[in-house]
This record gives sequence, C-alpha cells and structure tokens, in this order.
Amino acid sequence: MIDLHHNFQKGKHMEKKRILIVDDEEDLCEILSFNLKKAGYETEVAYSAEDAYSKLKNNFDLLLLDVMMGAISGFKLAELVREDYSTEIPIIFITAKDRENDKLHGFDLGADDYISKPFSVKEVIARVNAVLSRYSAKKEIVQKKRTGSKLLIYNSLTIDCEFKKATIAKSEIKLTRKEFEILQMLAEEPGKIFSRSDILTRVWNDDSYVLERTVDVHIARLRKKMGSLGHYIVNRSGYGYCFSSDEN
Repeated sequence: MIDLHHNFQKGKHMEKKRILIVDDEEDLCEILSFNLKKAGYETEVAYSAEDAYSKLKNNFDLLLLDVMMGAISGFKLAELVREDYSTEIPIIFITAKDRENDKLHGFDLGADDYISKPFSVKEVIARVNAVLSRYSAKKEIVQKKRTGSKLLIYNSLTIDCEFKKATIAKSEIKLTRKEFEILQMLAEEPGKIFSRSDILTRVWNDDSYVLERTVDVHIARLRKKMGSLGHYIVNRSGYGYCFSSDEN
C-alpha cells in the first residue's frame, strides 16, 4: 500500500488538519475515518446533514459530504455552510450521482472536488491531500497581500472586511454571513441610522419573503455574540439601528 501517511507527515510539525465526514452509511464513515487518521488527519463523523450542521461550530479544515442523505441533502448542507459558517472551507462531494449536471451543481455551490462512488480509499486521500495543499498555498498568497486589507478598528473590536472576520481583543467572534454583513454595514458609517428596510435591502437584497423582524432577530444574536461590546449597536427607537463605540 502506498505510504500516504509518510507524504503527509513531511509537515508533521504543523497542527493536524481536521476533517468532517458526512454520510448516512456508517460503515463507509468508519472506513474513511480510519484511513484518514492513518494519513495524519483528525476526523469527526456525522450520519446526517442535521448532525453535521451542529458539529460545524467546532471548526474543520475540510468537509467530505455525501450528496444523497435524508431530509437535507449534501448540496443543501453545502449551501448552509457557505451561508452561515464559511465561504472558504474546502468541500469535497462524495456521491453515487455522477451525472454532469449534478457535478456542475456541486461546483456552483463552491465544491473543490467531486468523487464518484465506488471509489478507492487511496483516491479519496490523494484528493484530500491535493485540495488541502491548494488551499494552503492560496491562503499563503492571500496572507502576503494582507497589508492592503481593509480593517475597521474600534477599541478592542477589529472588523476585517476583506477576510470577513471580526475579533474582540484578538479573539474571533463566530458570526454568520448575515451577522457579519450587518456589523460591517453599521460599522463602516458609525453614527448613521439605518432603518430595518435599509438593512433588508443591503443585506438580504430586498428579498420580499424576509420580514423586518428578521433584522431584529439577527441584531439581537449579533449583540449577544459581541458580549460586553454589544452596546456598540444602538437601537434608535422608531428609526432603526446605528453603530456607536462612544464609551462616554
């Protein structure tokens, strides 16, 4: 058997990459988990999209997603990942659906690779290695360009508009895409009052199915995640919301 473990361990001084395996076939999950661990990765398994979604808060470096699962498909889970967690985490679909349209749909959702069943474990590990290698190289290039990134800094709060990340005292706040967009929108123009309608138009692109109360719910969650700095987002009763870092 080819020594994939040795190839991966050339960088063994680095922290192990974490992979979430999502498939409703428990035997397949166990096989993939066992072999990926032998290849030097840390793994977790989920037997449904719902289970996987709840585990995503633990931060993974790559997702292996089966397409054909119960109520929520792998395609739908990928949409939720991109919407609520990360637009950057690499995704590899594993599925028996190998029609061209299915593959194109997967890539449209931001998939990095697509493996058709049946497959060999060696093929999966080789593709995982390749995707993570490309992703690491891309991050390194981006980091070199980082000096020109746009940062909004208010006391201990830093909002990185390029990398879509917010930190308080250098500790990252885990925000959904919508929460981050609301925070960025308000913080870019401190003191300016945005009505709920303004926020819906900018963040939800004026989706007619989204109610104004949705804005209140998202801002309540955002404030809670910001902890002691939640008061930076001010509710101007009858008008809307604004951002104010004035400590006085």
